Amino acid sequence: MTTRELVHLLSDGNYHSGEQLGEQLGVSRTTVWKQLSKLQALGMPIEVIRGQGYCLASPIELLDGARIISALSSESWQHLARLFLEESVTSTNSFLLERFAQGAGHAEVCLAETQSAGRGRRGRQWLSAWGQGLTLSLGWRFDGGAPALKGLSLAIGVVIAQVLEQRGLLVALKWPNDVLMSFAEDEKRKLAGILVELNDNPSGACEVVAGIGLNIALSPLLRDQMDQPVAAVTEQLLEASRNDLAADLIEALLNLMAGYEQDGFVAWQQDWNQRNAYSGRAIEVMQGAQRYIAIDEGVDSEGNLCVRHGNKVLRLAGGEISLRVYS
Repeated sequence: MTTRELVHLLSDGNYHSGEQLGEQLGVSRTTVWKQLSKLQALGMPIEVIRGQGYCLASPIELLDGARIISALSSESWQHLARLFLEESVTSTNSFLLERFAQGAGHAEVCLAETQSAGRGRRGRQWLSAWGQGLTLSLGWRFDGGAPALKGLSLAIGVVIAQVLEQRGLLVALKWPNDVLMSFAEDEKRKLAGILVELNDNPSGACEVVAGIGLNIALSPLLRDQMDQPVAAVTEQLLEASRNDLAADLIEALLNLMAGYEQDGFVAWQQDWNQRNAYSGRAIEVMQGAQRYIAIDEGVDSEGNLCVRHGNKVLRLAGGEISLRVYS
């Protein structure tokens, strides 16, 4: 029995007894109960009514590789080498880093229904419930090496924002790796995160894995586990197709990667600054043990954040730096 098979049976909106599910899946009723209890603990919206059985409180759209592939343009088809659709991985980034270690990885995409050890920036854990988000990674090999990739994570943020805005969502970008959902001027919550990992090659080439975690739906249980205000696509878009979003993101990312060495971040600088969540506002910069208040003046052509602190304009280049709006 796989989780996908179990969720597929529950996705018809009807109640199913543990005995019925076990018979259909060829396992014991106890095995079904254990798996459903595990999924409930992970935030899956499963309702249980004595005498009727189990039912999904809200539908879950399983990832469909054929549907995603068929939605891509012919140009993207030329760029994409392989699409992996996994039920569970430690992390989609780790999956593609291992593919690079095996001599593959370039132009490959990995999607997973869940991650057992999803990672965010600065070693933080990325939490998502089974089948209720998008965890997606794309591998790409750049001949020019790491210096040619300055600002890449910010350009990816612009791509995500554009895909979501096409569906009517209100989003903003927080330097360097966050996509926020906008509810009001002073209410912005994290919707997606970006993790870019590089492997420098002695030949001068650079292997890149760009990972995205996007919240499609969030249960109250999962929200309570988050260490910051978060948002989900379904808060502004009631009917959100995971497969359609996945296809559009893959399409946009492939186009971005294919032209990034030639175009650089300068081609994305204005688009990022137009979506800057803290533009012109006072922010608190936390850099190691140092903390200070500065004015956010946007990013330069290399993706560095420019902040005005007293009489000086400082350029922040990432690393162990955190920002938050000053109030």
